[in-house]
Amino acid sequence: MKKPVIKVQQKEIAAKGSNNSRRQFLKMGSIVVAGSGLLLACSNDDDDMGMIPEGDVFDLGSGDVGILNYAYALEQLEAAFYTSVLDGSYWMNAGAEERLVLEDLYKHEVIHREFFKAAITGAVNGDTSKVLPELEFDFSAVDFSSRDSVLGTARVLEDTGVAAYNGAGTLLQTPGFLVIAGKIVSVEARHAAAIRSLFLDDPKAFAGDEVVDENGLDLAMTPSEILTAVGETGFVKTAFTANQLPTG
Repeated sequence: MKKPVIKVQQKEIAAKGSNNSRRQFLKMGSIVVAGSGLLLACSNDDDDMGMIPEGDVFDLGSGDVGILNYAYALEQLEAAFYTSVLDGSYWMNAGAEERLVLEDLYKHEVIHREFFKAAITGAVNGDTSKVLPELEFDFSAVDFSSRDSVLGTARVLEDTGVAAYNGAGTLLQTPGFLVIAGKIVSVEARHAAAIRSLFLDDPKAFAGDEVVDENGLDLAMTPSEILTAVGETGFVKTAFTANQLPTG
């Protein structure tokens, strides 16, 4: 299936349709790096993202660059997952609302992935040796013909992504990066809420006790906790290290 070309513009994407629809909820969250001066056009058919040479292991790096590479790895994972979702028979045969929600999530995650690639490249003055290359993924454990398998996996990835951004925000030193991370996590939280509302038969699922603490705040997890959890999924096949990431 040929994926749609995705363009990032410096404005919010206007929502259409019912004010109560989940897709409206997501479209209102389609923020695009306001004030960054960045214009991207991307397609999932990219073949120039670069690969890690065989035998080498990339380290995410230190400081803000390390945190950006960390976020980039997670966005690569989510973008690759939703690419597989849109190639699967569940999405092709799902109801109109679920198809639209998952297509929006695919578009958002590809935009996020490409934004981080560009942002890191700019932060290191074009030194691509410091930019996390394209990762390889294995989603063979996911049944892309099954609604429960797809939405259950999406729920885990989206909840993990929100906790990852919440935990990494305090580690960023550059105010501009923190602003952008805050905008992106707001969209990731919309994704998590939409998936939970689709998947779980509970009107309160979008803000369940397992993702909102007793203080009414989203959970936050450290990079080491997130990378351990992601590693346990078996989805990421490309080895990389995070030996220099800031911890506080």
